[in-house]
Amino acid sequence: MSSAWGIRSTGALLLSSMVAVSLALSGCVGPSMNQDGPPGGGNWASGPGTAADSEVDGPSPEQQREAALDAATTAAAQYDYSTALKQLKDLEGEDVSELTGKIAAQQEKMVTWEDNSQISHLFFHSLIVDPKRAFAPGPSAQGYADYMVTVKEFKAILASLYKKGYVLVNPHDIARENADGEMKNRPIKLPKGKKPLVLSEDDVSYYEYMDGDGFATNLTVGEDGNITNTYQAASGKTVHGDYDLPTIVDAFVREHPDFSYRGSKGILALTGYNGVLGYRTSEIEYGDDPKIDVKAQTKKAKKVAGALKDNGWVFASHTWGHSNVTNSTMARLKADTKKWDREVRPILGDTDLLIFPFGADMSGIATYSGAKYKLFKKAGFDFYFGIDTSTPAWMQLTDDYLRQARINVDGLSMNAALKGKHHVLEKFFDVKKVIDPARPRHATKDDG
Repeated sequence: MSSAWGIRSTGALLLSSMVAVSLALSGCVGPSMNQDGPPGGGNWASGPGTAADSEVDGPSPEQQREAALDAATTAAAQYDYSTALKQLKDLEGEDVSELTGKIAAQQEKMVTWEDNSQISHLFFHSLIVDPKRAFAPGPSAQGYADYMVTVKEFKAILASLYKKGYVLVNPHDIARENADGEMKNRPIKLPKGKKPLVLSEDDVSYYEYMDGDGFATNLTVGEDGNITNTYQAASGKTVHGDYDLPTIVDAFVREHPDFSYRGSKGILALTGYNGVLGYRTSEIEYGDDPKIDVKAQTKKAKKVAGALKDNGWVFASHTWGHSNVTNSTMARLKADTKKWDREVRPILGDTDLLIFPFGADMSGIATYSGAKYKLFKKAGFDFYFGIDTSTPAWMQLTDDYLRQARINVDGLSMNAALKGKHHVLEKFFDVKKVIDPARPRHATKDDG
C-alpha cells in the first residue's frame, strides 16, 4: 500500500491476519483496521507435522508486535490517532518511538471540519462491467445509459476524488444521538485541505433483469476472507474479482488508506423483492420456487453482509419494493415496511438509514411531520436521503433526524454537465476526462 504513512508490507496477507488477532486481544476491533486478509487469524503453523503444530497455535510475540505496528500505521493513515497510539502503548523500541512521535505530531495538525451541512454526498447504481453488452439494443439499454456508469468511469472518478482531497465518511461520523436522544453534529477532524464526502450505491441486490447484461451478479466472501464480486463474462466463464462499487472502493482504500476516515467506506442501499446482495432471499417472491433454496441463499447473504460491515460499509433501506414514498399511500408504505423488516433487516442487521427510491422524499425543504414520517421514525430511521443535483451539498439537522441530499452520478448528470446545463459535478471530477469512450454518444435522454 502507498500513502503518506508508508504502510508497512512485511508479508501483507499474513500480517493483516495478525492485525485482526492483535486488535481482538486489545479490544480494538473496529472499522479503522485494515481487513484485507483472513479474519480471525487461523493456524499459524508452518505446515503439517511441524513443531509449530504441536507447540503453539497463534502468532509469536514478534509477530504480534509487527501486527500492532501495522495496525497503528493503518489507523493513523485513516486519522484514527487514539486507536493508533493505543496499539503502540505497550511496545518499546526505536521504531515505536519514531512512529509515536510522527502520530502525535500529525494529531496536532488536525483541524475540525467547519460545517457538517456542507458535506457532499455522491451516489451511484451498479457499475457496468461490459459496456458492449449493457448498451446493446434492448429494453434495458436506455436505462443503463441513463442511470449507470461504467467501471472505467467509476475508477477515474475515484482517482479524481482522491486527488482533490476528499475523504470517505459515513453518516454516523457526521451526526449521532446524544445522551438526551437528540441528533447532534459530531466533530470530524482531518488535515487541512481534506474534505469529508459520503458515497453510496443504490439497489445492491443485483436484480434479475440485469442478468447477462454485463454486470456483476453478486457479492461473495472467499475462503481467504476477501469480499469479491461474481461476474459472468460474455464467453460464459464465471470469475471473481472487483467488478462493482464496494469491491473497487475496498481495493482503492487498501492502496490509499487515507481516502477513508477511520475505516468508513460508504452506504449500500437495498430493496428486498429480488433478495439482497445477489442472493434470492425473499420468501415472498421465491418461497414457492423449487429451484431456489431461500434458507441457503439467506445464510450466504448474511455472511456477506457481516463481512461488508466489518470492512467499513453500512446498510440503508431502499424500501422493500423500491416504493415511491412521495406518491405511495400509507397502506402501501406500512405493508412495504413490514416486508423489509421481515425479509431484509434480519440479514443486514439494524440500520437507521433510509434512502428514498427515485429521490422521492416525504416533503420539500420543510421539516418532516405527518403520518409517513411517524411511520419511518417508528421503524427506527433517523437518517433520510433524497436527491438534489442543484447544489454540492444540502443538509437538514433537527433534534430528531438528519436529512441529506445526494447527487446522482450517472449518464443523465454527466450528459447534462457536458451540455453545460449542470455544473455541480465540476467540484468532484472533469466529466470530459472520465467519460468512457465505450459509452454511446448522446445515448442518454435529454433531462432538460
